[in-house]
Amino acid sequence: MITTILGIETSCDDTAAAIVENGYILSNKIAGQEVHKWYGGVIPELASRAHQQNIIPVVEQALDEAGKTKDINAVAFTRGPGLMGALLVGTSFAKGLSLALNIPLIEVNHLHAHILSNFIIKKDENKNLPEFPFLCLLVSGGHTQLVIVSDYLETELIGQSLDDAAGEAFDKCAKVVGLPYPGGPFIDNYAKNGDPGAYNFSKPGIKNYDFSFSGLKTAFLYFIRDRIKEDREFISNNLNNICASIQNSIITVLLDKLIKASEEKGIKEIAIAGGVSANSELRRRIISEGVKRHWNVHIPEFEYSTDNAAMIAVTGYYKYLGRIYSNQDVTPSARLKI
Repeated sequence: MITTILGIETSCDDTAAAIVENGYILSNKIAGQEVHKWYGGVIPELASRAHQQNIIPVVEQALDEAGKTKDINAVAFTRGPGLMGALLVGTSFAKGLSLALNIPLIEVNHLHAHILSNFIIKKDENKNLPEFPFLCLLVSGGHTQLVIVSDYLETELIGQSLDDAAGEAFDKCAKVVGLPYPGGPFIDNYAKNGDPGAYNFSKPGIKNYDFSFSGLKTAFLYFIRDRIKEDREFISNNLNNICASIQNSIITVLLDKLIKASEEKGIKEIAIAGGVSANSELRRRIISEGVKRHWNVHIPEFEYSTDNAAMIAVTGYYKYLGRIYSNQDVTPSARLKI
């Protein structure tokens, strides 16, 4: 029996659609929105308008590439968390398509989908998939969480950021030194030629498995302010070292908690997910720690690290198998929790 799921993602500034068949990805299409770079961050109203323009072409492209027309079994969509206006576009489209084709409607938690991005696989691909239970470090622009995953649809949140997310810390620190939005990838790039030990920043002393990045972000701001008073060219003369140092501090905070949770919970199946999982240094260091600590490490491919519809479709596939459907009265939630 063939089970085909259409996934739709509109939580922020990427309009995406994907097709999954029997758990395998057939297509994954994304339309970005360049306009936000001019404002140094995502403008919600502009994002929702762009989603309205992009959603039909993107869905058509995903269907065409997968060789599908109307022969899909269900439509899965991002219910939240995210920008309300953006979520409304995807939710409304999914509802309409569900009614028109008389197929099930499946709501998906965006954070849950990021975790299951580790299960995105192509046909005939030999990929090492996570075994249950596994520990997932979910790091993105809006969330930083530690989650124990017992099954495709069973998760336990054991730690989260008490203030800013790791991705937000990257972007805000990048803005302080004049880098474009989104700043995380720029910091990653400049850091490759810098010394991660050039400058030290105080790390938060948060208990248990929770995170905090607001203090680190503020310490970085004051550090740059004070150095510029001494040398007006400090940033331009030391940009590589600055980026390498702040990146090292953020990643160290993340890995310290991950190591602690792994040791105390006795879990060696380790995964990362979310936009920040695309950071090359985070990937390198988690692989290094994995070798040292005998972890079985799982890292999504780059195209599945940032927001995408493949992860929505995969999550929708497993919910479809469990007959977990949504009603037409479902509404998006900007602050949906995992």
